[in-house]
Amino acid sequence: MEAFERARLDAYFAKITARFVTDEQVTSFLVTHLLPERPCFVHAVAAMSRLRAVLPKPKSITAAAQREVEQTVPVDALSRELFDRPKTALDYFESRAAAEPIVLLDVGGYFAPTLNDLNGSFSGRLLGVIEDTENGHRRYQALGGLPCPVISVARSPLKDPEDFLVGQSVVFSTEAVMRSRGDIPHGRTALVIGFGKLGSSIARLLHAKGVQVTVFDIDPVRRTQAMSQGFAVAHDRHSALAGAGLVLCATGAVSLRGEDFPHLRNGAYVATVTSSEDELELDGLPDVYTRTMVGDHVTRYQTTGHYFYLANGGNAVNFLHGASVGPFIFLVQAEILAGIGMLTRGDLAPGIHEVSTADRAAIAAIWLSYFNR
Repeated sequence: MEAFERARLDAYFAKITARFVTDEQVTSFLVTHLLPERPCFVHAVAAMSRLRAVLPKPKSITAAAQREVEQTVPVDALSRELFDRPKTALDYFESRAAAEPIVLLDVGGYFAPTLNDLNGSFSGRLLGVIEDTENGHRRYQALGGLPCPVISVARSPLKDPEDFLVGQSVVFSTEAVMRSRGDIPHGRTALVIGFGKLGSSIARLLHAKGVQVTVFDIDPVRRTQAMSQGFAVAHDRHSALAGAGLVLCATGAVSLRGEDFPHLRNGAYVATVTSSEDELELDGLPDVYTRTMVGDHVTRYQTTGHYFYLANGGNAVNFLHGASVGPFIFLVQAEILAGIGMLTRGDLAPGIHEVSTADRAAIAAIWLSYFNR
């Protein structure tokens, strides 16, 4: 990032924080992709709260960004196991923020498994959670009776540009991986599993590039949407896998279980939009498959009479090329900052909430004044 670009981004976040900061201050913990531009957002979170730790997503850490953040904020290792067990989660928060009011900024529902235990046992006060992703939104929604407010930005209209551009970056990176081995998507049927915002973006872009696309989604409503947009819709997962030379997993949940992999067409490429632990049940793959690296970021899984290729170890393929969506990501980050202000006020009931339409409009107007040039 050029110096003038950094200065503009810092000025943008200063404008956002000035609008949403409150007189009260709370402690925060931030789960994030630690990408090159992310330190600016981290500093903005620190301006609105006492940021006790950044927990970067393990598969999306840029060394330079981590070094910069570590100069001012502790960077702790993130794993599902850290927050899966009540004692482990409680010990972590007590060590960092004992007796303090805290807000948790999440990407993927990491705090969901022990949220109830944390709310009842933590020496401080859990004010709430802000969740960035559809996958995480569903994890919190599945808890039923939430013990605190959860502000979700996953379904915000300000996130639509990011979702569309993430879909484009997934297609770009998938094609780049294939081309590195002398293959291309054309001439193969592409199967997109999941027709949400990301999956539909991927399907449309592949179609625009001249690739034949089939869609599979367990939701019948989404299947009708896919049909209305001209896509072939698979009746079942296994028959769809058998005919696909490229499989893109975009559900935010488990797309392929262990028993699904043997149904893949020989030589098929598999890529995902999130982490392998979310989309792929690789541990359930039959032991008869051997794994061999056959190129940069390509693993061949092979057994007698069958083989397929996995891109980037099953992790988000677009992170191979930075996963950049340009300045549109700053819209979502600004909405997260607005969420901190909402939780700091402390007047929200337990349950899932969204940032108001008026605040979203204000964010969009500020963003346009800095980035519509």
